[in-house]
Amino acid sequence: MDFVSEAIVLQARKHGETSAIMENFTRERGRHNGLVRGGAGRRMRPLLQPGNIVEVEWRGRLEDHLGYFTVEIVDALAGLFMEDRLSLAALNAIAALLREMLPEKQPLPDLYDVTKIVLERLDDQAVWPALYVRWESLLLQSLGYGLDLSRCAGTGVTDNLTHVSPRSGRAVSTDAAQPYLDKLFRLPPFLRGEPIASPQDIADGLRLTGHFLETRVQWERNRTLPDARRVMVARLQATGLAAD
Repeated sequence: MDFVSEAIVLQARKHGETSAIMENFTRERGRHNGLVRGGAGRRMRPLLQPGNIVEVEWRGRLEDHLGYFTVEIVDALAGLFMEDRLSLAALNAIAALLREMLPEKQPLPDLYDVTKIVLERLDDQAVWPALYVRWESLLLQSLGYGLDLSRCAGTGVTDNLTHVSPRSGRAVSTDAAQPYLDKLFRLPPFLRGEPIASPQDIADGLRLTGHFLETRVQWERNRTLPDARRVMVARLQATGLAAD
């Protein structure tokens, strides 16, 4: 058994004296682990940093074996953000969510492609916070818990959708929302295609997707959201890119 795929490094853990077990998100085979000989050494360690785009070749006698990776760098994104605490926090949040939430060996090429786009734009603070929220929405969809923002859950109308039900994940129109405003999430317009996202919109979007990631995905694992995501949200708030 073997395959070759582009991949996003999620984590590398030292194994023995010189090797490392690398966990990555491959475009062809989803989340996949493998042993990298020499992965703990000075030459290989920089390649195995979370967020790097690599090409991997996996070899193993059986598909359920750990197997071995050989690794070649495609884009060393991790090094670009080491001095930018905010972008690094976003990179760490993405890697942590993928590690915790993706099923093993399930191909999710659309999610892979969008993840790569978000990582490549983490140097642009005017763009990536909204991209990140959209990415979390796509993560929910990819895991089978997509939000339905196409029409009002109560009336069926497709315009003036301003809120989301915390139970169903379905949109609610302005009129239908009025009696329940204290119980509903605000739907930020950029999740419905508007081009501009304010700091309040980013905060509302993170609150919305975070609720469903925690109650739909993490609840089944008896976990809360990763600490790395909370750090990212706090840094977005501290820099004024997301409202408190």
